[in-house]
Amino acid sequence: MPLPVPGPPEALYIHVPFCISLCPYCDFVVVAGAEARGPASRIPGYVAAVRRELELRADTLDARWGAVGSPTRPRLGSLYLGGGTPSILPPDAIAGLIRLVELRYGLADRAEVSLEANPGPDDRGDPAALVAAGITRLSYGAQALDDATLKSLGRRHRAADVVEAVAEAREAGIESLNLDLLYDVPGTSVEGWMTTLDWALELEPDHLSLYALTLDDPDAEGLTGPLGDHLPTTRGARRWRDTARAGQDEDRAAAMYHHAVHRLAEVGFEAYEISNWARPGHESRHNLAYWERRPYEAVGPGAHAFDGAVRRWTAARLDTYSNALTPADGSPGRLPPGGEEALDAASAAAERVILGLRTSSGLPAEAMAEPPLAEHIGWALAAELIDVTADDRIVLTTRGRLLSNELFARLV
Repeated sequence: MPLPVPGPPEALYIHVPFCISLCPYCDFVVVAGAEARGPASRIPGYVAAVRRELELRADTLDARWGAVGSPTRPRLGSLYLGGGTPSILPPDAIAGLIRLVELRYGLADRAEVSLEANPGPDDRGDPAALVAAGITRLSYGAQALDDATLKSLGRRHRAADVVEAVAEAREAGIESLNLDLLYDVPGTSVEGWMTTLDWALELEPDHLSLYALTLDDPDAEGLTGPLGDHLPTTRGARRWRDTARAGQDEDRAAAMYHHAVHRLAEVGFEAYEISNWARPGHESRHNLAYWERRPYEAVGPGAHAFDGAVRRWTAARLDTYSNALTPADGSPGRLPPGGEEALDAASAAAERVILGLRTSSGLPAEAMAEPPLAEHIGWALAAELIDVTADDRIVLTTRGRLLSNELFARLV
């Protein structure tokens, strides 16, 4: 197996760790409440820190790969502002970050510039200002389209807000629009999920991301230490999750997923990744860079980067992050702490197989004879988890997508 080869980034992720309130199921790096808005807001300090990190990371890339736009340093095909709720940043701050990225990293012609937003009226931002700033793609965290489910999830917005947000985005000229939805939420039914999908389709999004509600425990997984990429789970969130787990049902989740597969295919959406469907031409180019294992840079607390051979992460704690980049004594600052993992040939091969199988394009048939898939191919075929297409590609079946975690666990 060949050793992984590093390369310059083709995409850039900026993590914005602010929300007006914290949802009990969320494991993303987020600070909320007074730290996100009002006189004690930490957003201005964060913007200064992340701008400094962008500069420092760009200096490293310049030294390693040469000038932006040279044969050894292509311009970025995508920029993604995720969170958190990036839409609560002031529009001029967003525009300034995009200008800095253009200057130091370069953006290719027709680059995809995505921003995540909540659909509530006080945290969705101004879509017209976002378009003027350079945003081409909006991803709304709808999560549900009925008020009872939204309330049970701790969401601040209501279904009518999603309708308003989509209308405003379209009027502003957003080129591509995604809705995130959750299924297998306690208290919901397959019939209710069918209605939710139909309501979502009436809004005419270009892309849908459908995720089973996952209730992990980052503390138990050892991810929340001083250099960890997660923040500790609050006591309230832990209690909520303990209760919610009892209300989940694997069979109901499978029925919901099966329905989504068939319903979205009927209306022309392609299931191009396990959890993602798009109208032709609206696939997330940024996320495809992840799944295709192309190099990407990342900044912000808890952010992960990958150069093709090494995975790097930044510590999640905002104090640690800001103190490193914008020290109180006015010194120039340094890169924030975190960690990294160099991939060996076997780990890289497993990643290629797992990430390839997540997508609708799958893997070439010759992967069946190569590790790590070779030793599990008979079991996967017999269990009807994978299939071989007419053009000799190995792809997951719908059953395989539902049981993908079991297959992937065998490959690592």
